[in-house]
Amino acid sequence: MNTPKIKHALSVTRADDFAQWYQEVISEAEMAEESGVRGCMVIKPWGYGIWERIQHLVDARIKAAGVQNCYFPLFIPLSYFAKEAEHVDGFAKEMAVVTHHRLIQDGKGGLVPDPEAKLEEPLIVRPTSETVIGQAMSRWVQSWRDLPLLTNQWANVVRWEMRTRMFLRTSEFLWQEGHTAHADRDDAMAETLRALEMYRSHAEDDLAMPVIAGEKPENERFPGAVATYSIEAMMQDGKALQAGTSHYLGTGFAEAAGIKYQDKEGGQQLCHTTSWGVSTRLIGGVIMTHGDDDGLRVPPRIAPHQVVILPMLRDDDGDEALLAYCEDLRAALASQWALGEPIRVLLDKRAGKATAKRWGWVKKGVPLILEIGGRDAAGGQVSAVRRDRLYREDGKVNFVGQSREDFLAAAAAELEDIQRELHAEATARRDAQIHRGVTDLAGLEAFFSADQRYPGWVEVVWSRPTGEALEAVVAKLKALKLTIRNTPMGGEPVSGTCLFTGQPAVERIYVARAY
Repeated sequence: MNTPKIKHALSVTRADDFAQWYQEVISEAEMAEESGVRGCMVIKPWGYGIWERIQHLVDARIKAAGVQNCYFPLFIPLSYFAKEAEHVDGFAKEMAVVTHHRLIQDGKGGLVPDPEAKLEEPLIVRPTSETVIGQAMSRWVQSWRDLPLLTNQWANVVRWEMRTRMFLRTSEFLWQEGHTAHADRDDAMAETLRALEMYRSHAEDDLAMPVIAGEKPENERFPGAVATYSIEAMMQDGKALQAGTSHYLGTGFAEAAGIKYQDKEGGQQLCHTTSWGVSTRLIGGVIMTHGDDDGLRVPPRIAPHQVVILPMLRDDDGDEALLAYCEDLRAALASQWALGEPIRVLLDKRAGKATAKRWGWVKKGVPLILEIGGRDAAGGQVSAVRRDRLYREDGKVNFVGQSREDFLAAAAAELEDIQRELHAEATARRDAQIHRGVTDLAGLEAFFSADQRYPGWVEVVWSRPTGEALEAVVAKLKALKLTIRNTPMGGEPVSGTCLFTGQPAVERIYVARAY
């Protein structure tokens, strides 16, 4: 049987050029655009609507854990960073610095910083907020009764990236950053791992994006951290995306900022602190996990509109009855619940052909698209297509006609099924691209050098080297453009020898190319 050739909505496919396909999805789905400032983007309503959904779902999880939201300044005095040498060294090359507070005319029609308006102390545009929040915590924490102190902020941060890509790596991005202080290591570690599990659950349950949660190697720790944990997702091109991190910071930041408390015996103790965050990078992960050659596919939990109704308007006397039918259908859908919330449904009354509007919503990835004509309205019918099942076997768009009553009875279950199917599809693809059996460095190099465009990840065992031994491993991997992603949580006991050092293996790690 001949497979029908499908003419896709995008001009480039994932197989032909994944990087260009990614950029085209963002453009055609009207998610973001260039801003005129290097490395910064304008997030358009559809892209920001997805971020708002992520915010809503993550914020509910944060608050359920007893964490309170607050806000801290965008500008941080340089002296705050100077107190934490290891931390500032890790971000020094990425910091944007404010040195003047006024501009003057240069006499040539332009503006320049006023030499008389130089700041006494430079201000750093927030790359992350450990230092400024640490100063606040040093004031807020006095006694063991004040602990644990659990804070979070939703904010923008600036890191002067050299190579930028929308959503994945931008000079300015949006995120949340949790910062907590605890009486001892055990309580702080429990919070670190709670945040990690929160991110794992959000990725799996809300984004339908399978991830592996685990500890990062020593060389990948957050600057100044004692331990860093991450969730790692596999994109359709086999590369890894670090989708969220949680850090146990020990007492180093507390010592630098003076975060101390009086214990029950009257002694002074340093707090143990944590930080954790996810960002708009998650949107890039959703694109590269679920997108297809027609554009984006948005999991229903994070879709700004889960259902879009397209009336086939003809600019005649029948339009009024058609719109009334569609509005009644919209209201009936909006009164139902799916995935724990009221169904989000849009009636698209814009002028234009329904077919053209349909492809616009296909590119945006709306889970369910309805096209309703005059005959459908007269006969009480609905014609619907699932974004994850866009085509029939003959290559035509897979619209399914049914009665209004049958559609309404099944709509919630349909959205829940789309959420499950997207997760199952992504999980199966990831698991098929995790390769085992590589036992030496030559085999690792051969695997990633072989003629395979999207090789995936390799799972190996290693001896968890530190210091110079780890630096040698990192150098070998860097030469192959590879990185260690993480050590999965709760892994089974391992045996054998480390393919890097020849020493007895102690744990599994994932090795991959990464964004």
